[in-house]
Amino acid sequence: MKRLVWDSLSVDEQRAALVRPVQTVAEETRKSVAALLGDVRTRGDIALREITLRFDGVALDSFEVSAREFEMAAEAIAKELYAAMEQAVRRIEAFHREGMSKPYTVETAPGITCERMIRPIGKVGLYVPAGSAPLPSTALMLGVPARLAGCPEVVLCTPPRKDGSVDPAVLVAARLTGVSRVFKLGGAHAIAAMAFGTESVPRCDKLFGPGNSYVTEAKQQVAQIGQAAIDMPAGPSEVLVIADAGANPAFVAADLLSQAEHGPDSQVLLISDSDELIARVEAEIEAQLARLPRADIALKALSSSRLIQVQTLDCAFEISNVYAPEHLILALRDPRGWLQRVEAAGSVFLGDYTPEALGDYCSGTNHVLPTNGAARAYSGVSVGSFQNFISVQTASRAGIAEIGADAYVMARAEGLDAHANAVALRMEMPS
Repeated sequence: MKRLVWDSLSVDEQRAALVRPVQTVAEETRKSVAALLGDVRTRGDIALREITLRFDGVALDSFEVSAREFEMAAEAIAKELYAAMEQAVRRIEAFHREGMSKPYTVETAPGITCERMIRPIGKVGLYVPAGSAPLPSTALMLGVPARLAGCPEVVLCTPPRKDGSVDPAVLVAARLTGVSRVFKLGGAHAIAAMAFGTESVPRCDKLFGPGNSYVTEAKQQVAQIGQAAIDMPAGPSEVLVIADAGANPAFVAADLLSQAEHGPDSQVLLISDSDELIARVEAEIEAQLARLPRADIALKALSSSRLIQVQTLDCAFEISNVYAPEHLILALRDPRGWLQRVEAAGSVFLGDYTPEALGDYCSGTNHVLPTNGAARAYSGVSVGSFQNFISVQTASRAGIAEIGADAYVMARAEGLDAHANAVALRMEMPS
């Protein structure tokens, strides 16, 4: 990790220090993804088979997981894993149920009633990554709110293994949330299949889930052309830790490495006002890295990561709000006291005993979060992400008499005479 003293950097150097790895390869990624999307849109399942063979090294006759494969998956996973996922589902559901929106009705003027009704999105597609490691937890994070929203049709895509199977834990996680249609498809072509539909994969109205830069780019491209809505830009994982002198360096190093091991295009940042703490974390990273099975992956991520020394914690929060991290850990002596300074982050973890890993798996919050600075405008997945909110209004004869003049005057001011006439005709009707 590169060690930086923030106040010694120029403005351009400070800006460069916060650049994500994916931002440097964006153009190449865009072109590759556009070609894959076009191929799947044109040739459907034939293209999917060829692309899956090319990228995943497996030839598939059928993409959809069979009932027997679901049964075998349930038999294959350890009992303790099944129990842990069951408990995670319970907590995720408790958190999301509490935050569900409700329909409402309000009389805004005498004779004028305005309402909001809620409807589930009809067809949703969930993407569960399995590039360097399968992520059954993502199936839980997406499947639970989709079920609470009442979406009538839910499909899930996840990459196949070399033997043509899907990781059994992913299948069990899908079933625990009520998802029964799973397809052995990964990468940008999985996004294309759900966005355009093929002979095997149904077309979806909205797509959800994290992924690498190619998956994220595919989601953004299909959204840009109006083919499918998406939850948010949720690409390579990232974490920013703000730590003071009293933080536990082993804990901080472990949190940084837990994100670095996600993939080579992940990024982790530590910002502290303590030079000594930074040095101790740096030493801990080296010690813990030597014991990690995925050390090679973590090392690649660390090459584009930063250890940043600042003069004050106020400066640390200023940097964090500009960076807008997916995950923000406050390893501070009074973390809640600093929470009001957080303006942009996907999810926040308070104190020494709240590792980001809890949110990844089982605390109850969602781990599908905006990345690459998108937390400045996007929020993590919730039940509302799977719903449409439809406004309804009703005006009685007395109601339009009450407020019609306002609409008439505003329509005339905008030069929209047909609008004005639609109101005027009704106001002139005899009582």
